[in-house]
Amino acid sequence: MKILIVGAGIIGVTTAYELARRGHEVEVVDREASETLATSDATAGLVAPGHSFAWASPSAPKELLRSLFSSDTSIRVKPRLDAELVSWGFRFLRECTGPRASRNTLAKLRLAQRSQQLFNAMITGEGMDFRPSGGGVLYLYRDAEALKRAMAHGTIMRENGQAQRPVSREELLHLEPALANSHVRFVGAVHDETDATGNPAKFAAEVRKLCEDLGVRFTFDTAVQGFRMEASRPGATHVGGLRSVRGELAADRYILAGGPMSARLARTAGIRLPVYPAKGYSLTAPIKEGALAPCLGGIDERSLVAWSRFGDELRMSATAEFAGYSQQYSQKDFANILRAGNELFPGVLDLGRATYKVGLRPMTPDGPPIIGRAGESNLYINTGHGHLGWTMACGSAEMLADLIDGKATALPVTPYAVGR
Repeated sequence: MKILIVGAGIIGVTTAYELARRGHEVEVVDREASETLATSDATAGLVAPGHSFAWASPSAPKELLRSLFSSDTSIRVKPRLDAELVSWGFRFLRECTGPRASRNTLAKLRLAQRSQQLFNAMITGEGMDFRPSGGGVLYLYRDAEALKRAMAHGTIMRENGQAQRPVSREELLHLEPALANSHVRFVGAVHDETDATGNPAKFAAEVRKLCEDLGVRFTFDTAVQGFRMEASRPGATHVGGLRSVRGELAADRYILAGGPMSARLARTAGIRLPVYPAKGYSLTAPIKEGALAPCLGGIDERSLVAWSRFGDELRMSATAEFAGYSQQYSQKDFANILRAGNELFPGVLDLGRATYKVGLRPMTPDGPPIIGRAGESNLYINTGHGHLGWTMACGSAEMLADLIDGKATALPVTPYAVGR
């Protein structure tokens, strides 16, 4: 069976690998010049089932309202005449109840945990050079009451298999000595011992090589214009071809893994996907020679600035901005991250040689990604992973491949279904 995948990000390449190793003929098409040049290369680098909390929660409406009047919030909404954002926003608000937040968090967590198992198995089984960091991830708190609330909030994580425990300030500094020099005084942290960090671009490059060894064809620098639909039987349609700047591409099955552009491309197939982009900002800076730099990944839970160490560089990421599809930015957009770099790790980063990137994270209103078949057509969807794309990639690929092959899935598909 020939399968054509739209999108060569983390989701696209892992899906291609899973299908190719099962014997399918696979082609991947992308508008970028290589894999992961968009969203996947602008993330914090966390593989973090322990941070699978649904963004739609009882506290979210207050945070979003505050963002309308302040630029110093971790989640920002820029008011605009945007029917797509308004529709997405009403769906998001509908999910901001305690029971729905718990249900959506659990769906994200289960997929993330399954994905991490497959991620580790792939690295070991394929003998990959890429290795995630050990030691877990630290979720840091500045006051004791916030840490207490975090442990109560995280009960759902611990009850469902995450190895999380509270650590005091003294133990925190033992785990991560670099924080001893921080201008921020953290009272303690939640230490998730099974979460990990790493460079998603390096991982994706190795997976692409595995794919090519399995015969997968990659077509880059090719903008996709949409699907050409044709009648399959009375009252039903399926994809007859994929229109691109290089002409029409044909296959037996089509997979839409286009990240933030998925909703727009899906409309050409008559499908409305509730996926909207959240712009995230990141910088990667060299570590100064001899500086005491962090070894563990972490998140400052007040500012929601996240970081991971990539050898002699540190990646820092923050902010989710709902402001349309534009990837333009100015230096002031990175002020929060720059301030955090100087406060958290003073004198460590060579910010004069930092590189700056933005990425559009494809967000669903409820949180879990959209994985599955679009109706009875030959089009399948694998998108909407938000800030956990890398974390969920391998599990999502397995679920979609099982659906295509007609096999039982490891997890119930309902929480991730198209049109749920």
